[in-house]
Amino acid sequence: MLPRKRPVEVVKPDEDSGSDSDTGSLRKKARIGCLTASCASATSRGSAAGTGECDGKKSGGGGEESSVSASSTVVEPSVTTNMGLEDVNMQEIDEDLHSRQLAVYGRETMRRLFASNVLISGMQGLGAEIAKNLILAGVKSVTLHDEGLVELWDLSSNFIFSENDVGKNRALASAQKLQELNNAVLVSTLSTKLTKEQLSNFQAVVFTDVNLDTAIEFDDYCHNHQPPIAFIKTEVRGLFGNIFCDFGPEFTVTDVDGEEPHTGIIASISNDKPALVTCVDDERLEFQDGDLVIFSEIHGMTELNDGKPRKVKSCRPYSFFLEEDTTNFGTYVKGGIVTQVKQPKVLNFKPLKEAIKTPGEFLLSDFAKFDRPPLLHLAFQALDKFMCEMGRFPVAGLEDDAQKLISIATAMNEGLGDGKLDDLNPKLLRNFAYGARAVLNPMAAMFGGIVGQEVVKACSGKFHPLVQFFYFDSIESLPTEPLEPSDCKPLNTRYDAQISVFGAKFQQKLENTRSFVVGSGALGCEFLKNLALMGVSCGANGKLTVTDDDVIEKSNLSRQFLFRDWNIGQAKSTVAASAAALINPRLQIEALQNRVGPETENVFDDTFWENLNVVINALDNVNARLYVDQRCVYFQKPLLESGTLGAKCNTQMVIPHLTENYGASRDPPEKQAPMCTVHSFPHNIDHCLTWARSEFEGLLEKTPSEVNAYLSNPSEYTTAMRNAGDAQARDNLERVLECLDRERCETFQDCITWARLKFEDYFSNRMKQLIYTFPEDALTSTGAPFWSAPKRFPRPLEFSVSDLSHLNFVLAGSILRAETFGILVPDWAKNPKKLAEAVDRVIVPDFQPKQGVKIETDENATSLSSASIDDAAVIDELIKKLEQRRKTLPSGYVMKPIQFEKDDDTNYHMDFIAGLANMRARNYSIPEVDKLRAKFIAGRIIPAIATSTAMATGLVCLELYKVIDGGHKVEDYRNTFANLALPLFSMAEPVPPKVIKHQDMSWTVWDRWTIKGNPTLRELIKWLADKGLDAYSISCGSCLLYNSMFPRHKDRMDKKVVDVARDVAKMEIPPYRRHLDLMVACEDEEENDVDIPQVSVYFR
Repeated sequence: MLPRKRPVEVVKPDEDSGSDSDTGSLRKKARIGCLTASCASATSRGSAAGTGECDGKKSGGGGEESSVSASSTVVEPSVTTNMGLEDVNMQEIDEDLHSRQLAVYGRETMRRLFASNVLISGMQGLGAEIAKNLILAGVKSVTLHDEGLVELWDLSSNFIFSENDVGKNRALASAQKLQELNNAVLVSTLSTKLTKEQLSNFQAVVFTDVNLDTAIEFDDYCHNHQPPIAFIKTEVRGLFGNIFCDFGPEFTVTDVDGEEPHTGIIASISNDKPALVTCVDDERLEFQDGDLVIFSEIHGMTELNDGKPRKVKSCRPYSFFLEEDTTNFGTYVKGGIVTQVKQPKVLNFKPLKEAIKTPGEFLLSDFAKFDRPPLLHLAFQALDKFMCEMGRFPVAGLEDDAQKLISIATAMNEGLGDGKLDDLNPKLLRNFAYGARAVLNPMAAMFGGIVGQEVVKACSGKFHPLVQFFYFDSIESLPTEPLEPSDCKPLNTRYDAQISVFGAKFQQKLENTRSFVVGSGALGCEFLKNLALMGVSCGANGKLTVTDDDVIEKSNLSRQFLFRDWNIGQAKSTVAASAAALINPRLQIEALQNRVGPETENVFDDTFWENLNVVINALDNVNARLYVDQRCVYFQKPLLESGTLGAKCNTQMVIPHLTENYGASRDPPEKQAPMCTVHSFPHNIDHCLTWARSEFEGLLEKTPSEVNAYLSNPSEYTTAMRNAGDAQARDNLERVLECLDRERCETFQDCITWARLKFEDYFSNRMKQLIYTFPEDALTSTGAPFWSAPKRFPRPLEFSVSDLSHLNFVLAGSILRAETFGILVPDWAKNPKKLAEAVDRVIVPDFQPKQGVKIETDENATSLSSASIDDAAVIDELIKKLEQRRKTLPSGYVMKPIQFEKDDDTNYHMDFIAGLANMRARNYSIPEVDKLRAKFIAGRIIPAIATSTAMATGLVCLELYKVIDGGHKVEDYRNTFANLALPLFSMAEPVPPKVIKHQDMSWTVWDRWTIKGNPTLRELIKWLADKGLDAYSISCGSCLLYNSMFPRHKDRMDKKVVDVARDVAKMEIPPYRRHLDLMVACEDEEENDVDIPQVSVYFR
């Protein structure tokens, strides 16, 4: 179970507005501000905002007159003060916590977020999801507003509420648990009727439960306010949802897509009008006609180096034309970088009262439903009118209510004139009416992600906002069998909202599902929350298994919302399972800490897989996904796949016999820089950081590990090196000897000497040798200049203790070197003056370039080690020297290898890598980067934010409804690619599996042929021959059991297949294994190869 909550400190509301003028600094307090918690009435719809002129009947409601608070850390002044973005003293960004988010947004966007106050009105499931995402993102404050009381109905979609909260004010009941997500965000509550004047306290306001008239009134105020307040209205009604955004008359988007500016390395520029610019074919150009670019580092045609943006046209993969007359410019000689200039974009939003009448183009999500948005635009207006007239939602299954809504929509449609819709689709409107009261968790999760991202855009100007309406439905998620009205009646359970849409019988199916969630990181946490709220695996016959072999780190906390800072170091799956069980105590969940792979097939055995109904992947690497995909294909289990990358997300449904499997299509491999480029001819910072990471691991992990391997068993190690006898063995021995002899450190001064000499070697001597070998005027074998693009001519660095970057390199290097030798770091080491004095004591030998040094220039080379005919003799000599050196070492001598850890800013790992990379960049006149950017690249950090994760899991769970129902066709399923930055939503039917035909048979990857009993090889081959197939090769795993080309294999023909595998191929068959899986290569009668399904021989 989770640890107990931190103690709550109650702070009176008037304390929140106090200032700390005496300290002149940021003051932090542990509390949640409660702006208003007075008794309030609520409409029967549980409205969050005032209902204006069309209020329905009201029922009593209220909340205690008190402040709700939790352990939190907030920055004064409180949310009640209207702070402009430029007026806020910025709190320091916690890069350990927000590193993945910083990789998406950058520091400037994060600072703007930290200064933003947001109001969320309506704390049902959708409001809770939006609040979660924004609090995790780290806005300055979130104010929760709701006049209504928690109902059992709300528990279908709101992860915050428990049955104990029923009857409490929604906003007040939400505050403490939301505050726990991020103590740096001030979470406040409002529980009385909202006035438009109160909106002036916020940069962005979100309404999830407000009628149209009130929304228009509030939006007008926000639109005309100076500065404008971003207004978002969003609703989730059953399987239907909408979003409206108004960010004011003029809203400036500073970065429309969040992508890095595209660059190219120039090969030539013509003296023409227009000028033709060609680039080296190292990478394709990504410029588009009309883009603006700037030039730098050009030799010859220096007029273009003025930093002036210039427009490009006729863009091709490796060339473009410049809208400029360069006829009279200097002649291009060499060099040059062209860089895209990203332009801000100004958007003009219409207020809601205008946009509702003339919505313009709708943002499409599913091109199979291109005519759906106008219909839903009308349907939501009809629902608003229905509720104004009736004072309630339509009742699920009540035909009279559905007909009334249809008649309202029909009447409204008649008044549209030229905009009149031809088909109102009564069946769709009926489903819309029946589910209108329900907020379903998957819809709330999906829309919570989208809306959360729109708020970030509004507060920061980062990414292109939604303009202006977005409508979505997942009507295909409904059961294929028609629902009886009686099946949709509430049962006084936490699932009543979901039952009103899907029926009680379907709810039973969900509860008795046996599910497997692989991974409990960001996606896994969201999935567990969704499944718990949906009731999946919450019945007596249900079971949810979650596994993850990782532990919680600080950087997880900005996305993996089931974890808290006091969980750091604990097993992810255990903590996540406990937290999910708190959301729904009926959840039948088991947490494991096993990696899913071939090595754990004794845990996840045949029985485990056979008993599953569905598998949900929440993984972060392709290899694990491919393995789970293979298992699901083998056992014919549906697999719901998803992934995120920054603001992008994708989902893929893998359904037995209906769709292709995950492994059927692969992304092309990422292009790797040639080894010679990384080691000798870098031309961008990525090359420098790749080299730096490699050097870090070689110096501080691999070499100490080799030393320990040698010292732990000298005879075995040296025998292995002699047997290898190659350049790699020689290099290993040289490094071990160097580490124990010439470069062995016994004092911290030795470590400083080592680091200082490494600087000289890397950034001075190697550059001098490179220039000596390839002078600036060197030519290739074809007579072309050697130092032509993309190569950059290097310059050696001269060490100076007055250059802090030089001194910091030595500091980081010496501290890490000391760690590998177990040497204590003295306190004075971090004193720049004393460190400089110690560095000055180092004697640096003069460098003399060597003749005949081979520097690899072949881009196809895979190793820098060159073989030599005397390798064996050199290895013998090295081993003799090592043996002599080993005798001088103290007994039990070992080194401490250092494994790279990017997420600890105190360990000097990134300091050393950033130092290595930036000094190398300085050698080659490549722009340097700060430590954070270096961490992203060298640490291979995958950009991640909570919003895209929430959206992906919501979309997957909408598909889960279809999987559990079991009767849907392939055209009912949807795969999705979305980019919240643009925003772009692309949904399409999954691709069916490839069908292979042979004679009168056909099969796909989902088919498996099985043979019961324990046949001989001859019997197996005859069984296949009866199908018109000639089996010429049979293998099991990596073991070849039979091949017709090998005469001796004919002796095996009358042996049992399992005996051949066990006795001949020496396969170990564990006791839990009941079958062998065979890969059989076959030909047809015309000797054409035929790909047949996997053949499984069941011998037990």
